Amino acid sequence: MNRRALTVSGLSSGYGGEDILHNVTIIVPRGAIVAIIGPNGSGKSTLLKTIYGLVRARTGAITLHAQDGAERSLAGIRPSAITALGLNMVPQIANVFPELSVRENLEIGAMPILNRFDAQFEKVMTTLPLLKGLLGRRTATLSGGQRQMLAVGRALMSDPRLLILDEPSVGLAPKVQAEVFAMVKHVNTLGVSILIVEQRARQCLAVADYGYVLEQGRNRLEGPARELLHDPEVIRLYLGASSRTTAGERSSD
Repeated sequence: MNRRALTVSGLSSGYGGEDILHNVTIIVPRGAIVAIIGPNGSGKSTLLKTIYGLVRARTGAITLHAQDGAERSLAGIRPSAITALGLNMVPQIANVFPELSVRENLEIGAMPILNRFDAQFEKVMTTLPLLKGLLGRRTATLSGGQRQMLAVGRALMSDPRLLILDEPSVGLAPKVQAEVFAMVKHVNTLGVSILIVEQRARQCLAVADYGYVLEQGRNRLEGPARELLHDPEVIRLYLGASSRTTAGERSSD
């Protein structure tokens, strides 16, 4: 049986007449955390948006693998339909509805599985118990870390098999960043495969199983995350720079 959750092969995409991604290939094994790292402008966020149907793929294939071995091409499918297939994404920004309550945000996240709302709600409350005390709060009043936890919880309400995270630690204090990476690891232990883009490469590789390095929209390096953490080229080009990146820096790709 195929042990993959997602296969991206020979992918090119971009905006207007310009390609940002050039023949990119990645694989997300089932049950794994796969990290995408690289400098600003390397196409990391564009890759996630293309997988999730927010940017049109120009060449290549994006295949979602079901647990029963069935394969589904995601080319040309709207994000809402992709969510219904078991893949959800937490964007870097605008990932919650600030004027709604925490519970209302979670209810919106459950739209694809309304017939299983109660069971999934309890599952998410067990996974992210700190949300229980915030259910009646207006989301705009939450701290940055609480908002990020809610964004992940809202995505989990659709009961995804694969979760895409775009810079989940951006703009957060170092202590809260550590909590976010711990949350990512915990969600993965529940059987959810994770594809994560992060500017804080060292912390991201520390929780990942496998990693890819993008540079100028192309595959540059890949390998087990632990090996990349100790690869002299990765340390020289990416990990050293990431340690100097400020918490408020945002990706520009």
